Amino acid sequence: MNPDLPSRLLGGLSPSRFMQSHWQRKPLLIRGAFENFRPPLSIAQVKRLARRDDVESRLVWREQGAWQMERGPFGRLPPAREPEWTLLVQGVNLHDDAAAELMARFRFIPDARLDDVMISIATDRGGVGPHFDSYDVFLLQASGRRRWRIGRQRDLELDPDAPLRVLRRFEPTEEFVLEAGDMLYLPPAYAHDGIAEGDDCMTISIGFRSPSRAELARGMLEFASESLADRTPPALRGHYKDAGQPAVRQPAALPEAMIEAALAAVSAVKFDTALASRYLGCWLTEPKPEVVFDTPDPATLPDLDTDWPSSGELVLDRRTLMVHRGRMLFINGERAEIDATPALRGLADRRRLACASAEPDDDARAALQEWLEAGWIRWSPPAR
Repeated sequence: MNPDLPSRLLGGLSPSRFMQSHWQRKPLLIRGAFENFRPPLSIAQVKRLARRDDVESRLVWREQGAWQMERGPFGRLPPAREPEWTLLVQGVNLHDDAAAELMARFRFIPDARLDDVMISIATDRGGVGPHFDSYDVFLLQASGRRRWRIGRQRDLELDPDAPLRVLRRFEPTEEFVLEAGDMLYLPPAYAHDGIAEGDDCMTISIGFRSPSRAELARGMLEFASESLADRTPPALRGHYKDAGQPAVRQPAALPEAMIEAALAAVSAVKFDTALASRYLGCWLTEPKPEVVFDTPDPATLPDLDTDWPSSGELVLDRRTLMVHRGRMLFINGERAEIDATPALRGLADRRRLACASAEPDDDARAALQEWLEAGWIRWSPPAR
């Protein structure tokens, strides 16, 4: 998507304009964001996903006015004629190519922020209660109708008795009914409550990861610690010494010299953009625990090492995460041992590489062959 051209997806705004005026700032209601929209999965297919133990799912309903929640997998779900229940299925983009392609429509936002596609199906009056998210979200109505009430409120106290994050008090200021193809963008901490109207309600949530500052700090410290185990800088070699330490009258007191030595040791660890890039590149591309790549039959694969294809293209698997910074390239939780050449950066940015447009060097070919055999990428022959 050209970031400077108007887009139907964003209600006629260009991606650049949307990011300047709405992203992390204010909601945007987009009527007809998708024309003649067809959901990537049917309601029956979503229910089948909820039966699998490698798929995260939840069932939410109200019983005698109290919220109830159960985690999947589900061998049986309530009948569609029974009102007021909602099924939520996370990470649908990991299990379905069409859902992954839908998420790719939002890649005008950095991949480092994209998280997952969640699909919820609900019977009449079904919902999950008024709540807020700590991240940005696009709420796309896939089928049926859902009434949304939203509000920017300061009181974010949660109901302590609810098994899910439900606001104790909700004060909506706006209300919309979304139909198939309509979409609502909400920035973080914007309270919202969606209620299904009818029995065929499906809503698709495109969510974005937003790590806390504490999470980033912990991750950086842990990564730095692991890096020290691999390579200790000269300033941190050797042991603590205290020649000249006088005899003490309070042996249980911590020595000031040891405290100063600890602080000096920490200051010798180099926290810079290179360390942050390595940490974020590995962390942000780490596959989720439930991800398992399909290992292809070696007999069906081209040999990229010795016979680079003159046609077709290499395509990243929908579960593969790949980012780059400068000469560094990261894929599925690892820093690649090769430089991020223009061709490999193009593979990460476009998620595909036309074989006729580039013939990588031997090291890159070897890496691509390894990823091909691991199921991280696949070769797609030319269409006939």
